[in-house]
Amino acid sequence: MKKQEQIQKSKENNNIQDLPGVGIATAIKLKEAGFTNMMSIAVASPGQLVEATGIGEAAARKIINTARDSMEMGFETGEDLLQRRKAVIKIKTGSKVLNTLIGGGFETGTITEAYGQYGVGKSQIAHELAVMAQLPIDKGGAGGVVVFIDTENTFRPERIVQIAKARGLDPQKALKNIMVARAYNSDHQILLAEKVQDLIEKKQLNVKLLIVDSLTAHFRAEFIGRGTLAERQQKLNKHMHELMRLADTNNLCVYVTNQVMAKPDVFFGDPTEAIGGHVVAHNSQTRIYLRKGKKGSRVAKLVDSPHLADGEAMFFVDEGGLRDV
Repeated sequence: MKKQEQIQKSKENNNIQDLPGVGIATAIKLKEAGFTNMMSIAVASPGQLVEATGIGEAAARKIINTARDSMEMGFETGEDLLQRRKAVIKIKTGSKVLNTLIGGGFETGTITEAYGQYGVGKSQIAHELAVMAQLPIDKGGAGGVVVFIDTENTFRPERIVQIAKARGLDPQKALKNIMVARAYNSDHQILLAEKVQDLIEKKQLNVKLLIVDSLTAHFRAEFIGRGTLAERQQKLNKHMHELMRLADTNNLCVYVTNQVMAKPDVFFGDPTEAIGGHVVAHNSQTRIYLRKGKKGSRVAKLVDSPHLADGEAMFFVDEGGLRDV
């Protein structure tokens, strides 16, 4: 009976302090670790709560189970999911063929990965999306704020000004709506991603696009040799899950760029493969491979999508952003 009362109280207040064993001190530790509501606790693992608060594993499991009961998490029909899909926003680019290739635009609620060699347009798409996401929904945007995690010093405010002018936006306003943070190592990068929830909840920012450019640069530089591969993949996997949680719980679009490595044993076709292996591939709902085309064009190949057929799109990058041939 007591558990039912706790569940009912949690349903009414959605307050994590109503959970069993969560006092003021524990609640503060949970919030500092990013567990600010029932859903974030309900989808957490006992180990995450133990690490965040120092409580025992049994107490952590009890907190998680009560949170899950209060959320009434379980199965839902395909019809319910179709209704929820109507909330998805598709951020368009200046290239209609690229938009068509990915089903109408870059979707909120998912992670889209673009990978390829240097100079193929990965960061150009990032800058384009950083501007387009600010447009109203009926004009192909998401009407929100952008967070740009820069790991390779690729963000250029001058580029934002150029694209904003081409799209009819006030360049100064466009720059103010982009929150930029330079990540200096993989731990800093992970921490910045975890702080995005604070921007949404504490600063009340309507974040609709999160860009990580590039996703794997620091991981690649810090974990050298086969002996560190398992540790790197575990750390990268945790980072990807945090990005996925942000996308899903806040209905925002996550766009990540990725580097490639050469495969000398490949004799036919393109001898390049994305960094991060299966961890990045399985956690990215949409994957785009970019390469240079003829006469200065760029070619985007849809490699993986849960509902779209493979295909290619050719586009150009000019001063005003992306455009069709």
